Amino acid sequence: MRIGFGYDAHRLVPGRPLVLGGVIIPHDRGLDGHSDADVAVHALCDAMLGAVALGDLGRHFPSSDERWRGVSSLVFLRHVTQLLADCLYGLANADITIVAQQPRLSPYIPRMVDTLATTIGVPPAQISVKATTTDGLGFPGQAAGMAAYAVCLVHRSPSTPSSWQK
Repeated sequence: MRIGFGYDAHRLVPGRPLVLGGVIIPHDRGLDGHSDADVAVHALCDAMLGAVALGDLGRHFPSSDERWRGVSSLVFLRHVTQLLADCLYGLANADITIVAQQPRLSPYIPRMVDTLATTIGVPPAQISVKATTTDGLGFPGQAAGMAAYAVCLVHRSPSTPSSWQK
């Protein structure tokens, strides 16, 4: 088994949809980024990639590549899941914390969990999504942006190539 950790942050701007955990959430601003800027999915992808030492999201989906402009981050998550499978690894569990002062995210968390679990191909019980505020501190607390942290545990099959037995 191996663990991975991921982090992402984006500023909030008018004129973009707010997408978190693959779910569109009603809000007056969305996250600014080359893709849909879904900080929850980006952090999860980085955690998964880190667990198997495959770099980070920017290495696989550079913002300099116009193919990824405006794309759903769930496309990234499907690709990262396949990269892990190619290395004979699978997700054991993931825990994601979204840091945002507003909007209130708890009504959307069950849909996020279902969306992420379906995209990865695991039972929802293997995905945890939480939300917290910073009580007005820092850029998330002043509603200038949002951040997300993710940690995951991956497991390998017994037939994993020796090059992955680090």
